[in-house]
Amino acid sequence: MTPNAASASSGPSRRSFLASTAVATAAVAGGVPLLAACGGSDSGSKDGTTSGKAADKLLPAFVASAVAKPDLPSKNGSAAGYTGKVDLAALATSVPDKLGTGAPFKIMSPFWGSPPKAGCAYYKALDAAAGTKVAWQNQDGNTYGQKLGAVLASSSIPDMVVVPGWELVGKISNAVTAKFMDLGPYLAGDKVKKYPNLAAIPSDAWRMSIFGGALRGIPMPTATANWIAPLYRADVFDKKGYSVPTSPDEFMSWAKEATSSKAKVWACGDMTWSAWNIFGVRGSGTIGWHIGDDGKPTYRIEQPAYLEALEWVRKLFDAGVVHPDDKARSGDAGQRFTAGEILVWNTNIADWYGRAAEQAGSNPDLRIEAMDLFGADGGDPKLWASQPATIWSLIRKGAPKEVVENALAAANFSAAPYGTKERMLVDYGVEGTHYSVKDGVPVKNDLGNSEVLNAWVMLAAPAAYYAHPDLPDIARKQVEWQQRMGAFMTKSSTYGMNVVEPSRYASLSSQFEQLEIDYVRGNKKLSDVQQAISTWKSSGGDKLRDWYKELIDKNGSGN
Repeated sequence: MTPNAASASSGPSRRSFLASTAVATAAVAGGVPLLAACGGSDSGSKDGTTSGKAADKLLPAFVASAVAKPDLPSKNGSAAGYTGKVDLAALATSVPDKLGTGAPFKIMSPFWGSPPKAGCAYYKALDAAAGTKVAWQNQDGNTYGQKLGAVLASSSIPDMVVVPGWELVGKISNAVTAKFMDLGPYLAGDKVKKYPNLAAIPSDAWRMSIFGGALRGIPMPTATANWIAPLYRADVFDKKGYSVPTSPDEFMSWAKEATSSKAKVWACGDMTWSAWNIFGVRGSGTIGWHIGDDGKPTYRIEQPAYLEALEWVRKLFDAGVVHPDDKARSGDAGQRFTAGEILVWNTNIADWYGRAAEQAGSNPDLRIEAMDLFGADGGDPKLWASQPATIWSLIRKGAPKEVVENALAAANFSAAPYGTKERMLVDYGVEGTHYSVKDGVPVKNDLGNSEVLNAWVMLAAPAAYYAHPDLPDIARKQVEWQQRMGAFMTKSSTYGMNVVEPSRYASLSSQFEQLEIDYVRGNKKLSDVQQAISTWKSSGGDKLRDWYKELIDKNGSGN
C-alpha cells in the first residue's frame, strides 16, 4: 500500500499541482473586523478565528487508530512511516458496517489529469463498499479557484465541495461561512465516534476546520514539519565527487562548479521556495503573521530575511546556474531533474517517491536524496511549522439529513488508516481490475492508472504518513528528513488557526508572488520590492496588523 495523495505532504498542494501559477484574488469591499469567536455559528460574523477553549468545545473527540503501528512514529511534527510490507491477505477492517444508505449526492472537487467517466469500475466499487452513490463533479485543479468562486456565488451549490486552503481568498473565504453547514451536531464531542476514521484525525487538523465559529470542514491532515525539500541527484554528486552544500555561500560555489551550459547541465531550478526556509521566512497567507518579542505583529514581507532570501535567489539567476527553462518558467522542472539537466530541484517532498518510482525501471542508477536545510549563516535553520490541515470537504447548508450522513460516510471511508481494506480500495481500486500483486506489492495496471486518481482521496485523510512498499527506503528517508528538520521548527502566532481576514484586505498581498518571480529573474529592481512593501503598509497592512493584534489578544496565540 502507498499513502493517498495527501499523506504527509501538503497534499495535492498548489506547489505540487499548480506549479508556480499565481492564485487570483478577488478584491471585495467592506468587512468589519469582528472576531468569529465572539459570536455563534450563525451570528453573521465571517472574519476572525476561533481558538483556545472556545475551539475545544467544538471539536470531535479524538480516538487514535489502533491499526498498523508505524515503524517510524511521528516525531518533531513529522509524518509517521511504514517501511515494511503489509500482508495484503490480512488487512484490517476499519468500516465494518456500511454507514451510507445509498442516497445520491453530488461532490465538486479539484482534479489534476483526466477524470474517469461516471460509473467507472473504481467509482462503482467505492460506492458499493461505502454504501454511497456519489455523482462526481470533477473540475480542472489548475483553474479550480475560478470555478469554485462562480459556484459559491450562485444559488446552486453541490451537496459537498472540496476547498483547498490556497483558494481561501476574497469572496471564497467569506462564502465558506455563508454557504456551508455546521457539522457540530453530527461530529462534535463523542458524536464523531459513529465515524471511527474521522475520530482518528488529529485534533489540530479539526481545529483548522472551524470557519465562522462553527465546525464546517472535514480536514485532510498534514505533517507540520512539512517544507519544500531541495532534492538532489545523489548519483551525480557521488560520480563527480561533489560535497553537499551546508550554507548559501557553499551552495553558490558548488552551483558555479556544477553548471556547464555546454554540457546542458545546470545546478538547479528556481530555488525561491527553499530560500524561504534557509533564511527563516514565514509562509504566505495568514500563517505569515507572528508576534515578536516586542509584542507587535509583523507579516512575512516585513522580515529582513524576506529581502535577503530574494537577493540570494537573484544571485543564483545572475550567476547563470539556474536552468534557462526555469528562468522562462516553461516545461517540467521534474523532468529536467530526472534527465540530469538540473541537479537540485526544490519541490514537495512527496515528489521524492514519485520521481524515483517513475525512473526505477528505465534508470535504475538514478538516486535521489534531500538536502538538509541550513541557516543563512550556515548554522541551524529556523523553520516555521506548516498548518496541520490545508484541504477541507464541506457540506452545503440546507442539505437533507440523509445526504449529510452519506457524505460523512464517504469521508469516513476515505479517511481509513494505512493497513486497512478501505485504504487499499481507495488507493488501488479492485484487485484484478485495477491492480495485481507482484512480490507482495500492489501494482496498478493501465485501468488503475486512469481511474484510481485524485477523487475519493480528496474527501478526508488519516493522520499523515509515508508508506512505499516498493521503495521502503524512501519512506524511511522522507520521515527521517522531516524529523531532523522538525527539530528546528517554530510555530508562528497564527499556527493552527483558520483565520478569515476582513474582505477589504483580500487583495492586499496578491501582487507579491508575481513580484518575487520578476525580481529574482532580474525583471524588477530591489527598490520595486521595497516600494511594494511600503505600499502594502500604507494601503491596509498597518491596519491589518492592528486587526491581528486584537484577534490574537482575544483568542490567544497559536504558539
